[in-house]
Order: sequence, then structure tokens, then C-alpha cells
Amino acid sequence: MKQTFDNKLRLSKDNERMLSIINNILEDYVNDGYILTLRQLYYQLVAKDIIPNNDKEYSKLSNILKKGRMAGIVDWSAIEDRVRVPKIPYYVSGVKEAIRDTIEQYRIDRMSGQDRKVEIWVEKDALSNVLYRVSQKYHIRLMVNRGYSSVSAMYDAYNRLNDNDVILYFGDHDPSGLDMIRDVRDRLYEFGIVVDVLPIALTMEQIRVFNPPPNPAKITDPRAKWYIEKYGKTSWELDALPPRELIRLAENAVEAIIDIEIFTERLQEEKRGIQELESLFQ
Repeated sequence: MKQTFDNKLRLSKDNERMLSIINNILEDYVNDGYILTLRQLYYQLVAKDIIPNNDKEYSKLSNILKKGRMAGIVDWSAIEDRVRVPKIPYYVSGVKEAIRDTIEQYRIDRMSGQDRKVEIWVEKDALSNVLYRVSQKYHIRLMVNRGYSSVSAMYDAYNRLNDNDVILYFGDHDPSGLDMIRDVRDRLYEFGIVVDVLPIALTMEQIRVFNPPPNPAKITDPRAKWYIEKYGKTSWELDALPPRELIRLAENAVEAIIDIEIFTERLQEEKRGIQELESLFQ
């Protein structure tokens, strides 16, 4: 929804052209059912060689986008902040609505009967809503690390995972991002379990295919030495991959592990449960 709050705002011709480009990108993603963060939008502009990749341009984009939204040029709902989200307890207007909600939310454990548990772990909270589509579809756990995980989070993982279970890991291709894969594996081993931690994104193969905008590696990072020796002084952020590609990678990774026939049976069982509930309240 476009809504105007500043009728007196004047934009330069360059800013008007930039907002037109921004709207085209946002509309393309909204039509596919995706809502971008500011950082994802920034990387789309960088990847298209519309703006250079530096902090000054990121700040400039933030300012332009704010003006465009306040002036009613850019749809407010096309950009979201996935961190600062207010929460309110669930409520309904009456019994009928509560019954309808129960039917719509009816789910069984879609992973019941699978030999291995699968979880998706992502380094950044900003990408959690994208990957939640996949975790919701297959009914698997989504874990947001926000960097290196805490000992409490690792202990909780130990209590729910077993040997040979799988963590599908999504993180930046930089010294810390790659080292976190080792860190998760090693720390779970300290608790006495051997879990497969599979790096799904961001990989060098994906970087060669999608050519995301590069960043300088953080040479102050204590893990920078081995990274630079192997990959050079360039790093890449996971945010630069298009959301639809992240979802494709996650879905392919999940389906490569689970038994699809068992999963399909669970979906059919769930459908029968929904039909039974609907027949009770007709």
C-alpha cells in the first residue's frame, strides 16, 4: 500500500529515476510473493550494476527509500524490517472464528516416520522469513544463530538431535561465516553427538553462478588468515542471493535427505484430518 505522509517532499531527477528502478525490482518480487529487506534490495541494485557496493551507497539508498515511502511513491508493504517486529497475544472475535482458525492451523508432524531429523540453521535473522517458507512446508525446525551460537542454544540442540541427524547451514562466505559450520559441528561433538552440518549457502559454486557483489574480507577477524590464503581478500554475503534461489536451495537440500513417499503420506493424512474437522463444524 502506498500512503503519503509528506506532500512537500521534493525529489531530484536522479532520485526519481532511482525510485522508479526500485519500484520495478520490488514489484517483481512482490508478484512472486517475496518481501525484501533494505539490505536485500541494496544487493539487487548492486548486482545489476546500478549502484556501487560501499557503505555510502547503502546509507544513500536507505535515505532515498525513506523519502520515497513518505512521499507515497514506494509501497510500504514491499519492504520489511524482520528484526523490529512487535508481537501481540493471539485473540479471536468469537467461537466461530476460533473454530475456523483451528481448522486452518491444523497440522500433524509432517516429518513423522523419517529416519533422520533435519533442521535449517541460518546465520542472519534478516533471512529467517525467507527460509521459514521451507521449514513451514516440511515442518522442520528453523534456527537463527545471529552469529556464533550460545552454549545454551547448543545444549538445546543436543537435547533434540541425535547422531546422523542433519543441519542445513546458511551463512555468509567470509571468515566467520564458514568457520561457524565447523563451530556448530565441533560444539555438538563436545556434547557427545555427531551431527552432519551441511553448508548449503553461500558456496563458491553459487558465487560463480550468481556473481553476487563482493565485499572485502574482514582482515581483523581472527579467522581471516586461513580464509585469505584459500579464497583471497574478497567475501560475499548470503543476503545477495535472490530469495527464490535461497528457497530452491533449501527445498532441494531437504528433499535430498527425507523420504518423499513418507512425507507425501503425512500430507494426505493431514488433509483427511482437515476434512474431518470441517465435517464436524458444518
